[in-house]
Order: sequence, then structure tokens, then C-alpha cells
Amino acid sequence: MDLLQLTNKNIVVMGVANERSIAWGIAKKLLEVGANVIFTYRKERSKGKIDKVLANYPDHNTAVVECDVNSDESIAKAFTEIGEKYGVIHGVVHSLAFANAEDLKNRFVETTRDGYAFAQDTSSYSLIAVSKAAKPYMTEGGSIVTMSYLGAERVLDGYNVMGVAKAALEASMRYLAADLGADNIRVNALSAGAIRTLAAKGIPSFNQILHKIEDTAPLKRNTNQEEVADMTLVMLSQLSRGVTGETIYIDCGYNIMG
Repeated sequence: MDLLQLTNKNIVVMGVANERSIAWGIAKKLLEVGANVIFTYRKERSKGKIDKVLANYPDHNTAVVECDVNSDESIAKAFTEIGEKYGVIHGVVHSLAFANAEDLKNRFVETTRDGYAFAQDTSSYSLIAVSKAAKPYMTEGGSIVTMSYLGAERVLDGYNVMGVAKAALEASMRYLAADLGADNIRVNALSAGAIRTLAAKGIPSFNQILHKIEDTAPLKRNTNQEEVADMTLVMLSQLSRGVTGETIYIDCGYNIMG
């Protein structure tokens, strides 16, 4: 019995940087269950990496579409292209976040105005813009899933302006869930634990965070790409049809500890 019912569903995955990224872990699982996966990219080097990994999936229905989430015009163009090709969008995975390196390394009080605005635009507002662009093609309802982190609600050393952006992301997710529920579109956030990704390299204290989680989390270990991907598929599927506006933690229980 196919409980997920994601076979031949059209899912947009945004934010694949390389094979270690959370977004790729999700996309890989979607391909394995027979979903049609549409990838978006911002820069040509990212497209090259996506094309390279997709060479192992020649028989799957995939597409790679340019989309700069800092540009409303680019977002509109990308989703128009996706909508014209696939007709219906059943799900969107928003795994996008970025902040300037100096705004992560410096003291938070030294955050620049431009750096603050850029982190918010890329990491938080992009969810609103993407949801707006995807909505006309989500005619059968569907699920939008974004990726957050514990720094949205706690002060984590070295997370700085990104923590504020993730807090705004989670608040935006709830307002979108309230707004889009009438269209049978669910919006949720997954707060993944610390995973060695390209983005994690920008956090100066990342290795210490990994060790602390292993010592403190109820399961005495860190989570991984596969566990986050599994939960994302649940949230994209009908198994979670009664869930919206929630932040769900995949961090081996670390978030519950004092």
C-alpha cells in the first residue's frame, strides 16, 4: 500500500547546493518514491551540480529551472515555466537561507542594515514570494514545507542575524498557513538539527554544536540528512493532511532540553 501517495506528484525543490544539502536528501527520496521533481537554481554552478547528480536518474521526470528568490520577476518567470510544463504543483520544498559571512562572524550588535535586510529577504520573505507564485498552480491543494532551525527561538552562538531571519520565517509560515488554508494548501516548517551542510560551514561554532547535541539530546546523537528527508516526505504527503502552521523538530529531541 502506497501510504505517501507521492507517485507522479509534481514537487518543486528549492535550495540544492550539493549532494550533502538537506534539499538534495529530500529530492533523492522524492525521486525514489516516484515523484516528479522540479529543481530550481540561482547560479550556473548550482545548475551544473544538479545536472550531475540527476545523471543517475535518467528515467525520472525532472526539470531544472532558474530562479533567483531575491527577484520577484525571476520567481514569477520560474513558476510560470513550471506551471506551463506540469500544469499542477502539488508541493514546494523551500530550503533557502543566506546571510553575509561578516554578519555571522561579527557581534550581533554590529549587524549591518544591508546585511540584515539581505538575510531577511533571502531566508524569510522568499517563502512568501514563492508561495504567492506557486499558489495559482496548486489547484488541487498541496503542501509547502520550509526549513528552519532552533536558532529561531533560542540564542545560538554564531547564528546571529540568521536566527532572526529564521524567527521571521517561522512567523511567516504561520501567517501563510492561516491565509492559504482556505485553498487547501498546508504550510509547515521543519526545524532540523545540526547537519554538516555547506551552509553549516559558515557557523564558526558548528563543531561545538554537534558535540553538545550528542551529549544533551535524549537520543544522544545528531540527526542526519535521511531522517529530515523522511519527515519532509510525510509533510508533503496526505499522511499529514490535518497538519498546518506547525514547526516540527527533527533533532533527536535536543529542543526539549533546558
